[in-house]
Amino acid sequence: MKWSTVLAFGLVLIALAGVFVWGYRFFVAPESIESVSEKWAQSGHADASSRSFTNWDENEPPMVPPTCAKCHSLYGYLDFLGVDGTPAGQIDKPAWVGSVIACNACHNPQAHALTQVTFPSGMEVIENSRSANCMQCHQGRAATPSVDRAIDGLALDAVAEDLTFINVHYAIAAATLLGGDAQGGYQYAGKPYVGRFEHAENFRTCADCHDPHSTALNPNMCSPCHLNVVTLADLRDIRQSKVDYDGDGDVTAPIAAEIAVFHDALYDAIKAYAANVVGQPIVYGKGRFPYYFHDTNANGIADPDEINPGNRYTAWTPRLLQAAYNYQFVMKDPGAYTHNARYALQLLYDSLESLEQAVPVVELARFTRP
Repeated sequence: MKWSTVLAFGLVLIALAGVFVWGYRFFVAPESIESVSEKWAQSGHADASSRSFTNWDENEPPMVPPTCAKCHSLYGYLDFLGVDGTPAGQIDKPAWVGSVIACNACHNPQAHALTQVTFPSGMEVIENSRSANCMQCHQGRAATPSVDRAIDGLALDAVAEDLTFINVHYAIAAATLLGGDAQGGYQYAGKPYVGRFEHAENFRTCADCHDPHSTALNPNMCSPCHLNVVTLADLRDIRQSKVDYDGDGDVTAPIAAEIAVFHDALYDAIKAYAANVVGQPIVYGKGRFPYYFHDTNANGIADPDEINPGNRYTAWTPRLLQAAYNYQFVMKDPGAYTHNARYALQLLYDSLESLEQAVPVVELARFTRP
């Protein structure tokens, strides 16, 4: 055997050994407690100054109400799991403020055994992974039935005095991921909706993509399949489908961009409907509760003096509420393009189609529903 062949063979063995060691370190060898703790300390789950954990500090007494405690208090989540000896699956009492989502929220026997997740729609999903815990708090607080109950018996285009905006909440990745299996978006009657987005093998649960302690994403895990991904910013450039959903003739644009076109078109349609059908112009205040406000000067812009609770939008019709709910749903999951792009596009398309029946503002024929 030639020395060159022996040398080449030896180099291959060394490379394979390196791959094995790297793989063992990153996929088999457990992380140190110090490393895990450092990651957790930098995550939003540990941010004791966040409004997620301080919103109730001024309450008297300073308690997180049962409706919020499951996700905004360590004590509340342990109550929900039944760790405190109370029945599991419910919150029995308010929880004291001053906690974050600490290690023992997810690392306890009850959390490890959790497999069933009930979404606000009432749909029950079996999740045989640790993602069952993630899904408890990242599912939103409203769903299709929430809207249907509110508009039941009302004329579709008539303003109803008692009707108010229904907010899905925020950080709703699980609701998007499960799609029609959870009914987190507003799903129009008679329309089909995709269910859970089954990503590639080994990338189907929350912790497959997000570090379970820092919640961060590692673009290097995506790049073997998505060759364009080098940095986190590149994730928004991913595109797999060859369908031209927005009808612009470009089938190479990122799927996130296609969703954005639908989303922007829906906002334009919402404003047109409110102005021309309801007769009360509306604007959306991103990140400003209660999100929808009267456009008092009818300029189509959320001006600083308009986005305040005293100017909340009050001229809701059922059709407007349905569309506004879905606009907010997609807004509150900035990762919808990877969690379940088809579901997001379906919700937006159907909302546009509904508004188009009352006020023609979009050339809907150029859009394609997944």
